[in-house]
Amino acid sequence: MLNAIFLLLACQLSGEALHRLTGVPLPGAVVGMVLLLIWLSVRRRERPALTVVTAWLTAHLTLMFVPAAVGVMEQGAVLSRYGLALVAATVVSTALTMIVTALVFRWAVRRFSEEDVA
Repeated sequence: MLNAIFLLLACQLSGEALHRLTGVPLPGAVVGMVLLLIWLSVRRRERPALTVVTAWLTAHLTLMFVPAAVGVMEQGAVLSRYGLALVAATVVSTALTMIVTALVFRWAVRRFSEEDVA
């Protein structure tokens, strides 16, 4: 189990290092996940150990949100000043994302279903 935890942390650290050294426009965590995917495609025997570790992490995921919630609560002055604008920006951006996603999905269904028929 420690090896699986070490593998996760090593991929995260390697991804962050590659991000900083190369300046690739992806977050280090995403680069780390790609490295983990490559590692798992090469070494399949790691999967059972990672399943146990990731199941435990997922079961205790709520604990990982505590620091973020405390950070938000400490910013009361900022939230009271900009809270309405933050809520409005969140609602508008969520609605736009859903609309664009639906339109792209409808376009893709029409385009690819026509190719299947032809």
